[in-house]
Amino acid sequence: MTNEQQTRIEAAAFRRLLEHLDDNKQVQNIDLMILADFCRNCLAKWYAKAAADEGIEMDYDAAREVIYKMPYSEWKENHQLPATDEQLAALNAKSK
Repeated sequence: MTNEQQTRIEAAAFRRLLEHLDDNKQVQNIDLMILADFCRNCLAKWYAKAAADEGIEMDYDAAREVIYKMPYSEWKENHQLPATDEQLAALNAKSK
């Protein structure tokens, strides 16, 4: 496999991950953090960092719009539920 092929395959897998997350909006970021130790916001931070590494200026909000496929404020308003006491306890237990 060439470097170019690997990059194309990685990009396709990343696009599929974003599509999967978009198709499963009911999965809350806090659940992702509890189970996998990353969430959509983490992906946005990694995306912005990768852009910066390539010399491309991209702020966190622009990166989140790529990941969420809409402005974060819109996603939060329409899809984010308040964290339950159980979720907060699980997240706090994980960080100890």
